[in-house]
Amino acid sequence: MTEPVAVVCRPGCAACCIAPSITSPLPGMPDGKPAGVPCVQLTADLRCALFGRPERPAFCAGLQPSAEMCGTGRAQAMAWLAGLEEATRP
Repeated sequence: MTEPVAVVCRPGCAACCIAPSITSPLPGMPDGKPAGVPCVQLTADLRCALFGRPERPAFCAGLQPSAEMCGTGRAQAMAWLAGLEEATRP
């Protein structure tokens, strides 16, 4: 059995900060974040301003990069996450 390959965030991607909805409140977005809308905590260089901080929503902390989710580029990551959003919509 082979070990899973560790995947690190791709610089300049931010798909996980844009594509999915977040239903819990977060700083600057007390009602959560709609799918397809950039998080207000996304910095100009496409990084999370809350990364590693206690204010970061549990959803964000639990979303870990994977080869399946991230694909070969930002467009694939956005499409995969949008598809997951659609499939899990109530």
